[in-house]
Amino acid sequence: MKKILFFVSLLSLIVMLGACGSSASSDHSKDEGTLSIYTSIYPLEDFAKKIGGEHVEVTTLIPPGTDSHTYEPTSKEILDIARADAFIYNGLGMETYAVKIHETLEDEDVTIVEAAGGVEAVTHEHNHGDEEHHGHGEDDHEHSEEEHEHEGHEEDGHHHGDQDPHVWLDPHRAITLAASIKDTLIELKPEAKEEFEKNYEELVNNLQELDNEFHQLVEAKSNPEMIVSHAAYGYWEESYGIKQIAIAGLSSSQEPSQGELTEIIQIAKEKDIKYVIFEQNVTPKVADVIREEIKAEPLYLHNLSTLTDEDIENGEDYFSLMERNLETLDKALK
Repeated sequence: MKKILFFVSLLSLIVMLGACGSSASSDHSKDEGTLSIYTSIYPLEDFAKKIGGEHVEVTTLIPPGTDSHTYEPTSKEILDIARADAFIYNGLGMETYAVKIHETLEDEDVTIVEAAGGVEAVTHEHNHGDEEHHGHGEDDHEHSEEEHEHEGHEEDGHHHGDQDPHVWLDPHRAITLAASIKDTLIELKPEAKEEFEKNYEELVNNLQELDNEFHQLVEAKSNPEMIVSHAAYGYWEESYGIKQIAIAGLSSSQEPSQGELTEIIQIAKEKDIKYVIFEQNVTPKVADVIREEIKAEPLYLHNLSTLTDEDIENGEDYFSLMERNLETLDKALK
């Protein structure tokens, strides 16, 4: 029913856009020299602000504390995007609404960018067994030049070939997201290219330092595995060797079967895992059931897809939240 309402609102929006015509953006900030950028998730907002500086005004669609996997934009928000200079979304199936927005706004004067389009995605395998996972060493960040084909993935939500969309959590791959944003800003405002390039290089240096911190932390652990509320950490698994035992699937709404629950509880007891890790914007009841069953303590990782009100009040950004995640990992991993 929710999707039907969304598509109906899109149809009515097309009519509204036609009525507005080219005058829709006549009073918009693009005439004032400041680029109006909309993003789907928080890391894209933060990177756009860091690269764009005073040249950009950036807004994220998802309200604080909302589950980014189930969010759908309102008609008003889509109208706002139509009047903006650019809409930057993650891709890899993260935003189920992105393709429809793209189709609805294809005749509008707004640049639409899939930031993860050039990322080598990892595939999530829903398996709680003890099989070996991908290799993990300092040289694991060798990504092939061939781009993965993503067409159509957004339309099927998170049943999209099981590509993990949580690419921003890997600082190394996040550089690709930053590059997409930088290129978009240069295209929209070429006269500020030098400033955008300088800010981008500073951001890349900080992401590389963060990447090194992850490597150093995990290499000091003998058995880095953790029970998490949903499978958001496949890139940490692939890049650093942090094994996630996920209760829910790639989307927090993909709950485990009774058999999988039993298996997770058995693994936790066998391995004497003392923590179950939750996230800042989702607390699945089933994860809390497992935590109580194995008598584990709750810990929290921030998935960064959206901030909380408290994060905003505290002036948090991508790097401060990731540093907090490193502290949590240091406690959770053996």
